[in-house]
Amino acid sequence: MKLLPRPSRRTLVMAGAVGALTVAASAAVPAADAQAATGCAVTYTTSSWSGGFTANITIKNLGDAVDGWTLGFTFPDAGQGVGQGWSATWSQTGTAVTARSVSWNGALATGASTSVGFNGTWSAANPAPTTFTLNGTACTGTTTPTTPPAPTTPPPTTPPPTTPPPGGQTPVAVNGQLRVCGVNLCNQYGRPIQLRGMSTHGIQWFARCYNDASLDALADDWRADLLRIAMYVQEDGYETDPPGFTNRVNALVDEAEQRGMYALIDFHTLTPGDPMHNLDRAKTFFAAVSARNAAKKNVIYEIANEPNGVSWATIKSYAEQVIPVIRANDPDAVVVVGTRGWSSLGVSDGANANEVIDNPVNATNVMYTFHFYAASHRDNYRAEVERAAARLPLFVTEFGTVAYTGDGAVDVASSNAWLDLLDRLKISYANWTYSDKAEGSAALRPGTCAGSMYTGPGVLTESGALMRDRIRTPDNFPTA
Repeated sequence: MKLLPRPSRRTLVMAGAVGALTVAASAAVPAADAQAATGCAVTYTTSSWSGGFTANITIKNLGDAVDGWTLGFTFPDAGQGVGQGWSATWSQTGTAVTARSVSWNGALATGASTSVGFNGTWSAANPAPTTFTLNGTACTGTTTPTTPPAPTTPPPTTPPPTTPPPGGQTPVAVNGQLRVCGVNLCNQYGRPIQLRGMSTHGIQWFARCYNDASLDALADDWRADLLRIAMYVQEDGYETDPPGFTNRVNALVDEAEQRGMYALIDFHTLTPGDPMHNLDRAKTFFAAVSARNAAKKNVIYEIANEPNGVSWATIKSYAEQVIPVIRANDPDAVVVVGTRGWSSLGVSDGANANEVIDNPVNATNVMYTFHFYAASHRDNYRAEVERAAARLPLFVTEFGTVAYTGDGAVDVASSNAWLDLLDRLKISYANWTYSDKAEGSAALRPGTCAGSMYTGPGVLTESGALMRDRIRTPDNFPTA
């Protein structure tokens, strides 16, 4: 639930020279191949949707070490363009594209690699570039471009494009099945989106707060996109009644679905902080909920709330054992993996996101968790999130407007600074908590859940009023 305070920072890699170029692409995607002498190797892969694509570029330095690099290439089609990019400073003039290193990946030792990417637009065709330069030197070779026509059916992991729904529909109706593309959470049109919503408190304590009236208020008055379902494992939670808690979670998934909201199923581990303590329980729980909800488009799985007191290697091992259980039933759903130091990307342990960047979970369609409490976690945490977001798909599955204890005064300035950052980076979030607990982080005034009224200023705390105002502003869900 809550995160302890502490700090930290980081640096990374990249290079170029004369040499071998390999341009490849996944199945049913525009591609080109080239091979040449030593110097540098480039892999360019794309995944396309109707009118757009995600490009991922990996550059390997086969020559001398460099400190600072510029990658250049030219789009073969005048209709192609770079949109949102990551891990580099992107610019385009006509069809010529330039990507310049950023502060943390400008140095590349011999044999080292780095990856960059962008979401792009295209018109009638999407051929891959066939030549690249690194620091002005061509990666030359004999190229054999292959430019198959735009697929009439997308790859299996990409839902087929449909006609954009009319305005006024629910978040799930507009966005459909979600997936991870590059560093973003993307909708059924392959476009980056941000979900904004609220987390329940422990459903073993505050079940009375999640009824038809309160969930209607969250969906219709708050206009929330997301309900995070916090199912504690210990603390009188799942371990005391696995079938009963599984049924409660499934019922709330259904309630969210009926209102067109996404449901984030939170396996809420906190004490003990080692997720391996609950590995067998996690496998049992996620096997059950993924089998039951596999056909739904609104389900996201959060497999470990706040790992603490353990290494990233332990968290990664846990994730790589739990994710296959989910994938066996629900191969398409997004899975969110907790990070070290109470899901602080390691910052609260005096580390940083490098350990995840350099050793990511061996699975696809995965995002990484970040938690913060605005009165306790400020500029150094925000700086690490901004840096990490260029390399990792992040999801703020829990945050508070108050101190890390979950209580105290609302820090309006820090909360707004955080929310402005998350909005700018299109990082989805769930605020702690949609409950009437007598603490500063609760959105509802104490006693609200004993009644039937969940709308109007009289039922909201200072935190609740702030979050309602931020969440209910219009969503920007691109459909083309």
